Amino acid sequence: MNSRNKSFMADLVSAVEPAAEGQGRPSRLGVGVLGGRNNRLAELASGSVVNNPQELVDPARCRIWDRHNRDYAALNEERCNDLIESIVAQGKQEVPAIVRRVQDPDYDYEVICGARRHWAVSWLRQHNHPEIRYLVEIRDLTDEQAFRISDLENRARADLSDLERARDYLKALDLYYAGSQKQMAKRLNQSEAWLSRYLDLARLPQDLVESFPDPFDLKISHIGSLKPILKADDMRATVLGEARRIREARLAGEGGIPANAPEMIRALVAAAGMTANMREKARPPKAPKRTGSDAVIVHSAAGAPLLRVDAKDRRGVTLTLFHKGGGSRAEAEGALRDLLDNHWPAG
Repeated sequence: MNSRNKSFMADLVSAVEPAAEGQGRPSRLGVGVLGGRNNRLAELASGSVVNNPQELVDPARCRIWDRHNRDYAALNEERCNDLIESIVAQGKQEVPAIVRRVQDPDYDYEVICGARRHWAVSWLRQHNHPEIRYLVEIRDLTDEQAFRISDLENRARADLSDLERARDYLKALDLYYAGSQKQMAKRLNQSEAWLSRYLDLARLPQDLVESFPDPFDLKISHIGSLKPILKADDMRATVLGEARRIREARLAGEGGIPANAPEMIRALVAAAGMTANMREKARPPKAPKRTGSDAVIVHSAAGAPLLRVDAKDRRGVTLTLFHKGGGSRAEAEGALRDLLDNHWPAG
């Protein structure tokens, strides 16, 4: 007797011979069909049970939400290989995608979460597994709710890159939160600093992003190195020029170029450093610190310093005698006499 029949017989016996107090379980037959239905409706009305229907559907009848946070065009067999193997091993898709109904003659649903599952099931149906269908959970969602649910589901997933998530946040900032980072961070239950790093990543110049061997390897941890070298106009121009040069060299099949994100960042930082050094060399030397006086040094015929006129005003003249400057006493006295003649003529 299988477990379902055993359960049925147990209910039948308990309906005829009630269990002793404190033993057994209440009979489902005692509740009745209408009673069970009423209890279910009461649970749904109270919110203690959420009834989100699930269906197995043809993925061709599902379109990807145009604001989905995954780059669907970038999906391929390699990026979905682990999911494909899991579905084949289980014989089905285990975790449902989240969709909502659409009014479209070509589609029945719009995929909010589960683009990668959609791609994997579609690929399997085209490669000897037509029996596998797309498992979906149907929700009634606004666009803002759809964004947050999609973000919550994918935030902890390693297969969604920081760049994809960052671009999704940048679009959502204006679409749902009127450009307010504070409001958006609050709705996501994250700090503004955390959100700011993602937005900085999404705002990187496209030429720079495309120069990386795999743009999806860019992470928010790289922003600390990239953002400072893009601030000054001359440094930014140098960095973007180096990024384009590396990309062209890679497309031409040249060797000796950065092979991953960390190497690429080191190359860009080095290019920015060269610009900073050139700028420093081209900068005129700093003027000597002024003391508020026009100091004049008097030298001997041989060039030895004799005295310095540090200051002069209507009350007098301040001097410094260089008695160890290499000049003689007679030369110093002569310099003093010339100074007296200039500032205190004989009367």
